[in-house]
Amino acid sequence: MLVAHCVYTADGSWEFWAEDAALQAALPVQRGRGKARPHPFAVPAERLRAALGATAGRDDEPPGWSVLALPAYAGRPTPSPELGPGPEPDQLAPFIVPTLRMDATAALRLLPVLAPYGGATVRFAAALARSAAQLVGSGLVTPALTWDEEQEYWFADWRAASSLQVAAVRIPLLAAMPPALRCWLYDEHVDLAPADAVLDAALDSMVDALASQAVSGLGATLLPGRRGRVPRLRPVAEQLLTALTADDNVLEGDQVNPYDAERLSQALAAWRTGGARSGGLVRTCLRLVAPEDTVGETDLDETDVDDPGGWRLDLLLQSHEDPSLVAGADEVWRWDGNALLFAEAGLDPQAELLAGLGRAAQHYPPLARTLRQAAPVGVPLDAEGALIFLRQHASSLAAEGIGVLLPAWWSGPRPQLGLRLTAQTPPQPGIVAKESQLGMDQLVDYSWQVALGDEVLTAQELAALAEAKSPLVRIRGRWVEVDQVRLAAGLRQLGRATRRPMTARDVLRAGLLGEGAETGLPMVGVTATGWLGELMSGGAAGSFAPLPTPDGFGAQLRPYQERGLGWLSFMDTLGLGAVLADDMGLGKTIQVLALLENERRQACGLGPTLLVCPMSLVANWQREAARFAPKLAVHVHHGAERLTGEQFREAVAGVDLVLTTYSLALRDQRELAEVGWRRIVVDEAQAIKNAAAKQSRAIRALPAPRRIALTGTPVENRLADLHSIMEFASPGLLGSAETFKRRFSVPIERDGDEQAAARLRRVTGAFMLRRVKTDPSIISDLPDKIEMTVACNLTREQASLYQAVLDDMLRQVEQADGIDRRGLILATLTKLKQVCNHPAQLLKDGSRLAGRSGKLARVEEICEEVLAAGEKALLFTQFAEFGGMLSDHLAAVFGQQVPFLHGGVDRKTRDGMVAAFQGEGGPGLFVLSLKAGGVGLNLTAANHVIHVDRWWNPAVEAQATDRAFRIGQRRDVQVRKLMCAGTLEERIDAVLEQKKALAEATVGSGEAWLTELSTDALRDLVTLTRDAVAE
Repeated sequence: MLVAHCVYTADGSWEFWAEDAALQAALPVQRGRGKARPHPFAVPAERLRAALGATAGRDDEPPGWSVLALPAYAGRPTPSPELGPGPEPDQLAPFIVPTLRMDATAALRLLPVLAPYGGATVRFAAALARSAAQLVGSGLVTPALTWDEEQEYWFADWRAASSLQVAAVRIPLLAAMPPALRCWLYDEHVDLAPADAVLDAALDSMVDALASQAVSGLGATLLPGRRGRVPRLRPVAEQLLTALTADDNVLEGDQVNPYDAERLSQALAAWRTGGARSGGLVRTCLRLVAPEDTVGETDLDETDVDDPGGWRLDLLLQSHEDPSLVAGADEVWRWDGNALLFAEAGLDPQAELLAGLGRAAQHYPPLARTLRQAAPVGVPLDAEGALIFLRQHASSLAAEGIGVLLPAWWSGPRPQLGLRLTAQTPPQPGIVAKESQLGMDQLVDYSWQVALGDEVLTAQELAALAEAKSPLVRIRGRWVEVDQVRLAAGLRQLGRATRRPMTARDVLRAGLLGEGAETGLPMVGVTATGWLGELMSGGAAGSFAPLPTPDGFGAQLRPYQERGLGWLSFMDTLGLGAVLADDMGLGKTIQVLALLENERRQACGLGPTLLVCPMSLVANWQREAARFAPKLAVHVHHGAERLTGEQFREAVAGVDLVLTTYSLALRDQRELAEVGWRRIVVDEAQAIKNAAAKQSRAIRALPAPRRIALTGTPVENRLADLHSIMEFASPGLLGSAETFKRRFSVPIERDGDEQAAARLRRVTGAFMLRRVKTDPSIISDLPDKIEMTVACNLTREQASLYQAVLDDMLRQVEQADGIDRRGLILATLTKLKQVCNHPAQLLKDGSRLAGRSGKLARVEEICEEVLAAGEKALLFTQFAEFGGMLSDHLAAVFGQQVPFLHGGVDRKTRDGMVAAFQGEGGPGLFVLSLKAGGVGLNLTAANHVIHVDRWWNPAVEAQATDRAFRIGQRRDVQVRKLMCAGTLEERIDAVLEQKKALAEATVGSGEAWLTELSTDALRDLVTLTRDAVAE
């Protein structure tokens, strides 16, 4: 049995040796002390080389030997633990050991193979190699320039940086390092080398080898490009950069200016060991701590009211790299705890803390008094002082680079002290309820209460609050900020408000927009019972009884459509506007026709319904009405010969449904406004998403007591779209456009405020019914849609082109402004996306496609799997030119026709392509341009959708996906969105996913929002990262 060991030597080599259990058993007992003698059961170097095989390095390297200080008993070396038990050593003795000597590069190759069979030193060296790889991979390395006294030359190498991350790696390694790793003898004295020196040198040797390999592997130089003649004496910095990527890291002696080399060496050492100190490995930090909870969590008692002290501001030293890593001032003064870790990184914790406190005292005067103490640890505060710190100083200190840690109740969501309204309405009305019996102007029973978040306060707690002398009061175990003046005034006004009558409309506005009693106290909650409660909870559609399909209707409504019909009837009964926002293909048209058929059968006689839609849908509505509700009287107001004046009014007086277009609603607005409409319905309501447009204003101005908006994408680009649609359906309910922008659009779109998004969903949920195809409770027979983002790597050619395009833009964008800057950015984004697709798309040189694009290679792999499974795929691209290239290439690769549908294909050819693809034996792949093929097609023969490049409006991509994922699809649909890792595609994809998760598709249209980014933000967005290029 062989057990391998290793040592790190003073000259920077790794030496491997081994013990043999068989040799140990055959040895006679040796006694006495003396000079170094051969290790009796060490394996000959040649035998060790043969055992290791190819991993042992070059055969032409002669074996060596070293003198090692090893544990011994009675003059004989004791066996390592892996060989079995042996006597307890009584000394360290020098022994001559045959070794295989290797540099760090060779050792790094050997250690992973040898570790499972080695002793403690080999296992530790393997762990050291993994740590070195971690540091290099994280960029925690710096260059060094060193003078070799013995050889008399300058050499360059890479070393571990001085940082807290490196210190966190180094400390456990130092504790775990076996003494035998440092048993190489420096001189005749039998002493082990210093542990920290050996660890640093061994770690740096591996860091240098790995970093050099990483840089050399890129096939690039660290030197900037040079124009003109190369000078005879090159600058020492240039020689350093050359040496860091060369096989020989020695600087050319006759080219080195000793003075310049010494200065550069010192500068690099300062950077590595202490230069980062002022840049901020750590910072001074202030932590506000609330008093201990000594009075329980149920009552606000006299202790809370009259004893507001006990707050304190702790002084800390905080890591920039890991903000959770802090050392208290007491640890810093005692050199204890985490302060030792900071010192290990080359810092002086006490000096760092004092320097930071001095800066903080300039912005927070109470600290100045504390600094007069010998070893300050904190600042005592009362409640008023704590509130002043929270309101006035915390943010300014943070802006100056001082760390600030605040209590969770202040930093996170805080329960608000305010009003809660409770109202009662009758149970759900029947469908035949008369409008005079029920409506938004109905008086309701109500009561006002003061609450802390969801908890209503008792009379005793209110009295204690009114008497409290502290601005921070603990109620039921939670700290609350109380404005005593505002609270007293609010309680007085609340008494007067409770004597005024309140309607259902008042309660609704209070619940949705927080408008209620003008007491100065915020609204924290509104609850209602009966039909009003169902409406406000957004659960009306699910809880109100569905209406059966009308007798004689031309189709049987699905269950979810019958629930939708019941909801529309309920909203109609209340005189409320409704937004039916079902997913595309779920039958919004048929639900509205069923509602009209119900009214016709009940002979309401309340006037016709005006339906406004795009011109392309007028004929569709006419056909669908004739098919499903043939007894409905339908009049089409369209065309040059349309009726006007009295003839028009007489013609529509006895009909159920009048169809017209958006353009005519604007042109004939006065004509239409003279009719007493029962309701107005707008189809494809996103046509009025621009509230300021003349068309939108004209339609909103048409008088009607009831309104319905139909849309599959209520938020297509911006939240303002939603406000415009809601303003049509229920005017004034969401407040003015400016109020909506302030309360919802800005917090959600700009700040990512999830609370505002949740509030908006609750508000719109009362008036919007939206069902999606992916919900199994809606359509149980529709298969799953599996969406995935597929990362691709760039080839080196793509990476080079990408960087060239990026550099060209960054050179120009600093000088450009206004429309020129926006045009430059949009043009560059298009070029970068073209590069991500394929170099030939950008170059437009007709060159070959194969082997030059990581994304194209991934497309080929996916298509091969799809075709091998006997399935079909749709491939969408926004670039018509690339679509043609892709179609031709895939046809050549797979030996079959690959049709390409784009905007230039006429309708007859297009229908033929679709029919062929849908049929048995048709093409397995179909390339489509996003705009031409993204709407109006049924392509359920495909169960794979590949978005080859991305269009930065999720709604557009979703519509394209729905060509395959729609009613009639029988198989699960796999949707792959391809993006190149490390490029702008990955970063914009992440931005959109975050916004999509917050509120569906609340991003700007297309890519225009990118043109408003600052140059730094734009650079961060488009810069190529190290993981972008394939190996």
